[in-house]
Amino acid sequence: MLVAVLKGAVNTLVALSQAMTIDAQIDFMSLSSYGSGSSSSGRITVRQDLSTDVKGRNVLIVEDIIDSGYTLDWTVRELKRRGAASVEVFALLEKPARRKVEVPVKYKGFEVPDEFVVGFGLDYDERFRNLDSIAVLKPEVYEGSLV
Repeated sequence: MLVAVLKGAVNTLVALSQAMTIDAQIDFMSLSSYGSGSSSSGRITVRQDLSTDVKGRNVLIVEDIIDSGYTLDWTVRELKRRGAASVEVFALLEKPARRKVEVPVKYKGFEVPDEFVVGFGLDYDERFRNLDSIAVLKPEVYEGSLV
């Protein structure tokens, strides 16, 4: 079973599931750990929960990017608490410089430096998700001098 964390992981989930040679059920969770601004508060809010019971299932969490690790750590623990037979992680991007909580990532696409990246599902203020590639956002954009 593939579980994507909305909204950022949708593009990654589609690409991954289309490349798979086995059938897999897909479900979604929408979680937030961001307070005001672009850094994690560490408190997880569930905006949309799974519609499928994970009890006894092998689950692969599909993430767009692992930053602080708070959201992913909570998700792994929560799915295990719900009785998943196994929980593994696929992350398109990993940003180790910002890590606060270590979470084992079985499958990783790319490691990125401590810069704000957008595109291929990743956003800044709900913008730039639709880019077909990943790009570094200029600091002027998120520091407020460009809108």
